[in-house]
Amino acid sequence: MEKSTITLTRKIQLLIDVPFDEKKEMWERLYRYQNRCFRAANFIVSHLYVQEMIKDFFYFTEEIQYKLADVNKNEMGIFTRSKTSTTARMVCDRFKGEIPTDILGSLNNTIQSTFSKNKADYWQGVKSLQNYRRDIPIPLPVRCISKMKYDSQKKAFCFNMFAIPVKTYLGKDFSDKRLIMERLLKGEIKLCTSQIQLKSGKIYWLAVFEFEKEEHLLKPEIIAEASLSLEHPIVVKANNVRINIGSKEEFLYRRLAIQAKQKRIQTGITYSRSGKGAKRKQKALYKTENLESHYVSHRLHLYSRKLIDFCIQQKAGTLILKNQEDKIGIAKEQEFVLRNWSYYELQTKIKYKAEKAGIELIIG
Repeated sequence: MEKSTITLTRKIQLLIDVPFDEKKEMWERLYRYQNRCFRAANFIVSHLYVQEMIKDFFYFTEEIQYKLADVNKNEMGIFTRSKTSTTARMVCDRFKGEIPTDILGSLNNTIQSTFSKNKADYWQGVKSLQNYRRDIPIPLPVRCISKMKYDSQKKAFCFNMFAIPVKTYLGKDFSDKRLIMERLLKGEIKLCTSQIQLKSGKIYWLAVFEFEKEEHLLKPEIIAEASLSLEHPIVVKANNVRINIGSKEEFLYRRLAIQAKQKRIQTGITYSRSGKGAKRKQKALYKTENLESHYVSHRLHLYSRKLIDFCIQQKAGTLILKNQEDKIGIAKEQEFVLRNWSYYELQTKIKYKAEKAGIELIIG
């Protein structure tokens, strides 16, 4: 049976909401949690690999039989507890008192799930064992969040995570983050286990929300056919109505202009006035660091939104993206197209918006 809900992730910046003299302690706590997650993740995946490969490692005889199960529930089991609990107990005992056990439990479940999906590839030797990096996101279970509210004086959504007071920083929010947070406070949507990412001295909340799918009077027999091209980002047809979404001049030329601007800045850095080393000379470059990626992301969101709105308007319950494999193949052969045309990113945005609206997506 098809699920009636969909999960979406939103990246929201957080600020530690305590007096200045207490912030250092809070940052140290978060970095300690991140370090323990990094170490625990590698411990867990190493133990899981040994458990699965134990027969090969020890070269048991054919008479020896075993199962990776609790000995109290299965006579051939070799564990003193359930398979999931083995790694959970191991990291909890090792890092007891250094990090909340809720974080370790959530981390263990995530890694167990990922390992199970890749287990066949590990066994065949076609994929190497995953190695977790020091900047690993910190799991944030829902039960570690409390006192969520909107503070009208601070003009921000405030809550406690791991007993650390934080507030959201949405800035010039052109997306739906503020609306989603308002719906969360009203209880219209559900918050799932999320993650906290520490990057460049900033805190980002990778919040996962569970939505009910939108209900529209769509007819599966009405089919909308769309194609992605370089001349027009999207060309779509349904019910003998055809529209072009975006244009080459609007998207590609603007993107090339941003690239040219960055190249001019890079060339001129050599002749910039120094003063405080590289940071002073590259000041202009920092301002345009993510300009292109932000522009592309915003445009592709807009194009995909217009496509789904057109399907809803035409009551099309099925959306077909035509000849995508051929076009992606052509893009890979032509360096200019591959560099400047985001086929896969646009396709991804169309996919989750179609799922949210209850439209069946077929990629041809």
